[in-house]
Amino acid sequence: MNILDKIVADKRNEVALKKELIPISQLESSVLFERDCVSLANKLSASNTGIIAEHKRRSPSKSVINQSLNVQDVAKGYEDAGVCGMSVLTDGKYFGGSLDDLLLARAAVQMPLLRKEFIIDPYQIIEAKAFGADVILLIAAILTRNEIKSLSEAAKNLGLDVLLEIHNEEELQKSIMPSLDMLGVNNRNLKTFEVSLDISKTLSEKIPHDFVKVSESGISAIKAIKDLQQFDYKGFLIGENFMKTGDPGASAKEFIGKLKD
Repeated sequence: MNILDKIVADKRNEVALKKELIPISQLESSVLFERDCVSLANKLSASNTGIIAEHKRRSPSKSVINQSLNVQDVAKGYEDAGVCGMSVLTDGKYFGGSLDDLLLARAAVQMPLLRKEFIIDPYQIIEAKAFGADVILLIAAILTRNEIKSLSEAAKNLGLDVLLEIHNEEELQKSIMPSLDMLGVNNRNLKTFEVSLDISKTLSEKIPHDFVKVSESGISAIKAIKDLQQFDYKGFLIGENFMKTGDPGASAKEFIGKLKD
């Protein structure tokens, strides 16, 4: 069993348990459920930097990245730095995140928030909306075409943007559908955890222009972004690079400043 299979198996158990504890009606009565979402796809389209900064405490590949910062400070720092949006990891077991992180970030900032999670059930999309997300992530590697269709349509019905993550051409081909806003190419091989920006470059010409293109993982240099912009990428998801510093907001600000030069 690779790490992804393990995470998904655990996630199925977790979601089943949550459904017993917190009914959908309770999620739907959340104050944030009525909130109008802010479109990350629109923000990225209008930006010439396109940074989506991440709040990430740890990961299966890197263990601890940064456990000491509070999520509101990180969110405010990112917003002040001028990022287009923030990705908040809500998986507890493998990434040390929680839905509370999303809630706290939402209370601190106005910018679009992406719930970064292993979504396998419509329940998690209702949860995302109830806790203040504007965008959900769907991962093609763990979903069938029908699941991608039903989950993305459920998200669109709630006014959420959808970022679909792919790793190869086969995943791309099964995923192209009108209920997606953004296609994210993950440069990390989920089986080996090796990273290569060539994945983004190779897939770029195969992604239809109707979708905002996002490159994810392993982006730490300005040159990498300038390079990928030549391939029509508008969004760049950066996690560890900012989070491993003492002040993610300040490092994001410095990074964006250099990118604009």
